[in-house]
Amino acid sequence: MTNIEHDTAATGAPTRSGFVALIGATNAGKSTLVNRLVGAKVSIVSHKVQTTRAIVRGIAIHDNAQIVFMDTPGIFKPRRRLDRAMVTTAWGGAKDADVITLLIDSERGLKGDAEAILEGLKEVHQPKILLLNKIDQVRPEDLLKLAAAANEVVKFERTFMISALSGSGCDDVMDYLAKALPEGPWYYPEDQISDLPMRQLAAEITREKLFLRLHQELPYASHVETERWEERKDGSVRIEQVIYVERDSQKKIALGKGGEAIKAISTAARKEISEILEQPVHLFLFVKVRENWGDDPERFREMGLEFPR
Repeated sequence: MTNIEHDTAATGAPTRSGFVALIGATNAGKSTLVNRLVGAKVSIVSHKVQTTRAIVRGIAIHDNAQIVFMDTPGIFKPRRRLDRAMVTTAWGGAKDADVITLLIDSERGLKGDAEAILEGLKEVHQPKILLLNKIDQVRPEDLLKLAAAANEVVKFERTFMISALSGSGCDDVMDYLAKALPEGPWYYPEDQISDLPMRQLAAEITREKLFLRLHQELPYASHVETERWEERKDGSVRIEQVIYVERDSQKKIALGKGGEAIKAISTAARKEISEILEQPVHLFLFVKVRENWGDDPERFREMGLEFPR
């Protein structure tokens, strides 16, 4: 990757840049936190566990530092091939980073996956910081016990108590990271907030709307791809996307009675994509059944994941 030279004359301080991996159990609030720290939506959020599937990079500027946050898939005990690919990707992202941040849901504590992640972090040698999230839901004395218990297992450089939802404590995290990253030129242009191509971000937005609308009825095994992107002479964009599901029964759920569900998903996705692009969007959604798409190497490549053998 080529670094971008940046003028430091205005402040006289050297620039810093680097990659910060954000890891944690599923639904710990990683995507919400990345969006908060970047100051814009770069990662989708839903009620459904394992929403993030590949590494999404969100780019923030703080003081003289360019901080590239790597929102990794939630780490959990894998059961399927897609699960294995996501967990491998998460740990790979951690090992490629300059700093690793572990986000723990303070309400859930160190139960289950969080405890296993702490054990895994013993083998990772980069500097690590601990973020205890959802602090407004937990008593201060319980937060202190949780921080002490986690620091007994792994030597964290610092522990921060935050709320990804309200932003409480997030400025302290940014101040710390801006000083912790190595000196050097920036990796990305100053106005870039993500390295996700727009075609892929648009597909992710539609997948978010799909989950928000149907998270109780539609199984986890659904996937969205942008198949066509046409810039039109009138300044608008025509986008065609395919929602892949594994069975006919799932297709019926995605479409809804009289097409009600797919229309609502399309309207919500089109509105948000249009706001991001700052131009009119014509969005066309199609639902296709592809049995066992979770075993198709091409789908993994589209998601930015390695296909596990």
